[in-house]
Amino acid sequence: MNHPLHQPRTSSPTRWMGPGIVFAVLAMASLSFSDATSKWVMLSVTPLMVLWFRYAVQALGTTVVLAPVRGRAMWRTDKLRWQLLRGLLMVSCSLLAFYCLQRMPVAEFTATVMLAPLVLTALARFVMKEQVSLLRWLMVVGGLIGAMLVIRPGGQVDSSVGWMALTVVLTYAVFQAVTSHMTRTEDPAVMQLYTGWVGWAVSTVLVFNAWVTPQSLNEWALLLLVGLAATLGQYLLIVAFSKAPASVVSPFLYTGVGFSTLMGWWLFDHIPDALAFTGMGLVVLCGVVSGRIQGSDKT
Repeated sequence: MNHPLHQPRTSSPTRWMGPGIVFAVLAMASLSFSDATSKWVMLSVTPLMVLWFRYAVQALGTTVVLAPVRGRAMWRTDKLRWQLLRGLLMVSCSLLAFYCLQRMPVAEFTATVMLAPLVLTALARFVMKEQVSLLRWLMVVGGLIGAMLVIRPGGQVDSSVGWMALTVVLTYAVFQAVTSHMTRTEDPAVMQLYTGWVGWAVSTVLVFNAWVTPQSLNEWALLLLVGLAATLGQYLLIVAFSKAPASVVSPFLYTGVGFSTLMGWWLFDHIPDALAFTGMGLVVLCGVVSGRIQGSDKT
């Protein structure tokens, strides 16, 4: 999950709308599959193991694809410090997310993380000093209320884990802001490369004293699937936002809630309760409306 926001467009949005939407929906399906598979494999291995495999696959896979075509030029970047910062933010977000997924249903976790674009609105106001309309502030408040319904005390989610999920949201919102800034000048493939290797380096240090070799081919296969699906999903998101304006693509990112609900039912026989469904719907509604408001503000 890493969709850049607030990108300027020089070409007609209509021309690229279809491909951008298709890539966004495919990305959310892939990321939802990765999250659900991560939760499944963490029944037998630790989150640090999943983290290491996830970034090992991204680092090696991206290198194998780019090296024959670009050679050493694949490392070329004008924003090395930003690449390193983006990688550190992503691996931090991933580690927190894995610990949340161990203790939260996939659908509820995904809905909570979907607060990130709304939190980015607050960052835009207080950090980037952008003007934020009253209606967009109402969408932020509505999204937070929805998240509270999902992680409420006495619900299906442990409230202490719910607060950790909100930390994921904040970290991910900062990651989105950095990604948005970088995609204006940086190649998406190069961004994937650096993110993979930074994540792999950090996770290697963390897993050094916690390594447990998987005991079955099934565990190896699941760990590989986690890495492949996450890498594919992240790249498709970057491509989606390079093909269409953020205001067009962003609403379709909320298909991830539907995909995650389906995966949670299929793998874990879990269906959110009525209040959780209400909260998830409120998060999605506020996120979609906020995205459309941002789009109209820029036209």
